[in-house]
Amino acid sequence: MPSILSVATNFIIHTISTLGYAGVGLLMALQTVAVPIPSEVILPFAGFLASTGRFNIWLIALVGGLGSCLGSSIAYYIGYKGGRSLIVKFGKYILISHHDLNMTEKFFAKFGSIAIFIGQLLPIVRSFIAFAAGLAEEVFWKFLLFTFLGSFLWSLLLAYIGQKLGQNWSSLHNQFHNLDLLIILIIIIGAAWWINRHIRHRNREIKN
Repeated sequence: MPSILSVATNFIIHTISTLGYAGVGLLMALQTVAVPIPSEVILPFAGFLASTGRFNIWLIALVGGLGSCLGSSIAYYIGYKGGRSLIVKFGKYILISHHDLNMTEKFFAKFGSIAIFIGQLLPIVRSFIAFAAGLAEEVFWKFLLFTFLGSFLWSLLLAYIGQKLGQNWSSLHNQFHNLDLLIILIIIIGAAWWINRHIRHRNREIKN
């Protein structure tokens, strides 16, 4: 039975081979609304095609950035329009409080632009940062600008590496696999801290 990565890779290759630049933009848009399509496969394959003369590496970066902006805008809108009301209603079931919402707003008020830019340079994180920005009601034009800048740089970097690797472009995903695991580990540790923090807070409220 083929692995999920193998199925995703075949889908990516077919989509880009069929739709060209539009396929790159479409896949990057899907990737930024949490659809499990790794940009570490999309962009190196597009870069490989650049090495054959079919694509231009700067146009790959451009459509990658624009596609990310499109998908991120959808995630932002969901967070902006519906995220807060959902969390107010159901947040207690996933240990998110009004205090946490206020903290998120303060974080984006202080670090929003740089957080969005860096978030677009990190696997996994880039799929969820837009929702958080919408939830915090980050200024949209600023959100869009730094999403594009981060995504453009990310797209250019991976496409360039794919171009240099040529036929060996698929090996790049394995190189990023360790980074994915590190980010997942950090998320797990953060989630454990988050749960422990809320349990201790609830216990203090019960005692008082």
